Amino acid sequence: MRTVGIIVEYNPLHNGHVHHFAESKRHTGADAVVAVMSGHFLQRGEPALLNKWARTEMALRMGADLVIELPVAFSAQPAEWFAYGAVSALEHTGVVDALCFGSESGDIRWLRKLAGVLAREPESFQALVKQELKTGISYPKAYTAAVARLSAELRWDAAAEPPSAEAMSQPNNTLGLHYLIALERIHSRIEPFTIARSKAGYRQTEPTDKVIASATAIRKLLLETGSDMQSIEPYIPSYTAEIIQREIEAGHAPITWDSFTRIVVHRLLTSTPDRLAGIYEVTEGLEHRMIQAVSSVASHYIPSVEQLLDKMKTKRYTRTKLQRTLTRILLDHAKSDLPRTILRQGAPYLRILGFSAAGRQLLKRMKHTAAVPVITRLGNDIPSLLQLDVKAASAYALGYRSPTREDLLRDYIEPPIQL
Repeated sequence: MRTVGIIVEYNPLHNGHVHHFAESKRHTGADAVVAVMSGHFLQRGEPALLNKWARTEMALRMGADLVIELPVAFSAQPAEWFAYGAVSALEHTGVVDALCFGSESGDIRWLRKLAGVLAREPESFQALVKQELKTGISYPKAYTAAVARLSAELRWDAAAEPPSAEAMSQPNNTLGLHYLIALERIHSRIEPFTIARSKAGYRQTEPTDKVIASATAIRKLLLETGSDMQSIEPYIPSYTAEIIQREIEAGHAPITWDSFTRIVVHRLLTSTPDRLAGIYEVTEGLEHRMIQAVSSVASHYIPSVEQLLDKMKTKRYTRTKLQRTLTRILLDHAKSDLPRTILRQGAPYLRILGFSAAGRQLLKRMKHTAAVPVITRLGNDIPSLLQLDVKAASAYALGYRSPTREDLLRDYIEPPIQL
């Protein structure tokens, strides 16, 4: 059974994702699909619109065969560690033959050439990054600028022509580059493929096509219309609409940063600078800026997370960086919880969220091929990084309209979804 891996968030699953899913199988000749999916907190530092079980059901109904949770240790990370965690999870299954990701370019050749160089972490490249950071720009922009300078120094040929500066700065190209770097670093046998993303950009906030819109645009429409499903139905499969409607009626959606305003403000108000400085992602004196922001927002009411983000944002501290930082504050993730020595080991377990009949066969194979424990039900002995996932699920449930004990402990109660 040839198997392709895909790395997803499905926030929510839309028609563009269905296209990527079908093309991934076609391009790779795969019979089965393994999806590594972020849990409740996502790569740009946002809480997911719907919980991980609802999004797992969407994936399975689309046709995915096995859904594995990307640990929160990796899911709310910059591109390098997000990609490393997800790729390592696919590698650790021992059953994935190919990886297919979307990119603006649709051309994997230049991405692979750059990845081959960057995977070795040459000192000359690190020096370029440091030079760019001295200009006061954010790390992502400094990294992209350094890649552009490195690219200009490489020898290119007809088999892999040099990319444009615009291509190197596009978000899916950047993420794809980091997937390829991760494959190189772990010496993976997984064969990479890419397909071109079309009709809707990753961060596009308004639909420009009749049936394809970005997840960002779909979330915006849903929130602006007061959860009017008709506004988003042209852009999502019927099962996505059905699941979203069900979760809204249950008081479990839509979840946004506003769902956690009181908790975030409480954490900032009751934390000392020293306490905040020990939180993962809090760097370069950011703790002082965050505490100051709570009291300096001009409002008669509790400041919203959006207001706090606007107050804290600078040229160096991007919105995405600040959202990731607030995620770690919300979840109380200390720097000591996520040292690089731990992250470099990759995903230390494979938490199964759901599977199909073909996925059941993959699970049987994984009993013999998996390099790390495969977890379908939680027991008493929970790995330390998995404990972070369990706590994240409980924290996420606090955003529901009326959370129950079962909601808070769902990670212990819910078996993998089977279709």
